[in-house]
Amino acid sequence: MSLQPEEITILEKVINIRNRLTALKQNRAEYIKSQDVLSIYQAVVKQVEKLNDLRDQETGPHVPNRLDTLLADVFSLLSLFFLTIGKARECPATYSQIASMRQLLDHMNESAVYTEGDLKSFRNRLDELRDIVRNDKESGLHPPAMTKLLDRKLNECDAILSDLQDSLSVLSIELVPIHQRLVTLRRQLVALAAKPKPFKADLKPIMEDLRKIESKRENGKFLGPNGVVPASQALCSGLLEECFDIAQEIRAREDDVSTALKPIHDRLWDMRAQLEQLVLTHRWTLRETDLWNYSQALQEIDKMRVNGKFVDAEGNVPNGQYVSAIDVPSTHFAYVLNKGSIVPSAKMLRPDPPTALRKRTGLGGINANRQQVVNSQEMPQRGAEIRRSIQPTRPIPISISFIPNRLDAKRWEIHRYVGSQDPI
Repeated sequence: MSLQPEEITILEKVINIRNRLTALKQNRAEYIKSQDVLSIYQAVVKQVEKLNDLRDQETGPHVPNRLDTLLADVFSLLSLFFLTIGKARECPATYSQIASMRQLLDHMNESAVYTEGDLKSFRNRLDELRDIVRNDKESGLHPPAMTKLLDRKLNECDAILSDLQDSLSVLSIELVPIHQRLVTLRRQLVALAAKPKPFKADLKPIMEDLRKIESKRENGKFLGPNGVVPASQALCSGLLEECFDIAQEIRAREDDVSTALKPIHDRLWDMRAQLEQLVLTHRWTLRETDLWNYSQALQEIDKMRVNGKFVDAEGNVPNGQYVSAIDVPSTHFAYVLNKGSIVPSAKMLRPDPPTALRKRTGLGGINANRQQVVNSQEMPQRGAEIRRSIQPTRPIPISISFIPNRLDAKRWEIHRYVGSQDPI
C-alpha cells in the first residue's frame, strides 16, 4: 500500500531512528547508556503519536504498509535495548517477547500440533506480560501510545490462543492421551528429519509407537469404552497420518536435502547450531540486542514460504519440507530470548566487584582488616548468583518442549549453567 504524504515524513524520521539504534547496537567499544536508549525511545513514541492522530482520521480498515513494518522492526530492537539496560519489567521490554510468541502461535496454528499444556504455558506468560503493561498504564510510567500498541499486540495473541484452545475443546477425553502422544512423536520426527543425516535406527522406536497407536483403530476409527466411537476423530487421525508421511519422507530420502531446499536448510541448520552454542557460552559476552540478527533472519526465511510451504524457482513444492522446518530455530530463538538468560549484561555487572558483590550477595568486599578483592576465577559462579537475584521474568515452558532431541543430553547442563532452580 502506498504511503500518504504525511506518512512519508514520519517514515523518514523512523528510518533515522532505526539508523541510530543500529549504530548503538554495533558500538561494542562502550557500555550502552540508559539515557541514550530512553532518548531514542521518546523519539519513537513521538512519531507513533503523530501516526495515531493521522490514522484516527481514516474511515476504512487500515492496510499495513512499509511504515508499519519499519516501526515493528524498530520496536523489536528497542525492546531488546530495554532488556540490556535492566528495564525488563517495563512494558517496552515486552514487545520482542510478544512478537516471538505471536510467531510461535502462528506456526502452531498452521501445523495444528500442540497440546493443552502448551497452550496453558502461553496463556500464563501472556497474562504476566499483560500485567506489566497494565501496571505501566495505571502508573503513567509510559505514554498511552506505547501501552495502546502493546495492548493491541497482546489482544492479537489472545485471539489466536483462544482459537487454538477452542480447537482442542472438541477433543474427547478418551483421545487426549493419544493426541498428546502423537504431538510428541511428530515433534521427534520433525527433529529427526531436520538432521543432515538422520539415522534410520532413530526412526525405529518412533515407528513402533505409531504402529501401536494405529492398532487401536478399527475401520480407521479410534474406539472408546464399550466400543463407542468418541468425537474429534479427525484431529487424531489426521495427526497420525501426518506422522506416517514424515516417517516415509525420512525413509525415502536419497540425498541429504533436495537441491531446491538445500540453501534454506543449511542456513537454518547453521542458525540452530549457533543458538545452541549461545545458550552455553554467551553469558558474559552477548548483549540482548545481538539476538536481533537471528530474529530478522528467521523472519526473512519465514516470508519465503507460500501457504506454509517452501517453493522452488518454478513455484513447485519440492520434497523435504520437514527437513527445513521453520519451527526448530524459531522456537529455539524464543527459548534464548524468553529464558532471560542474558539479562546480566556487562552494564549490569559493571560496578566495582567488592561493593557490588557485598551489596547483592555478601561475597567478597572489604574485610575488617584489609581490602579483599574477589578472585576473578570465582566471578562466573558468583555472577550466576547475582543473575538469580535479578532475573526479571519467567521463561515460556513451551519453548523447551520444541527443542530437538539432540539437545536432550545437554538440557541438564544448560539448566545448571544458567542457574535455574529446577531441572528443565
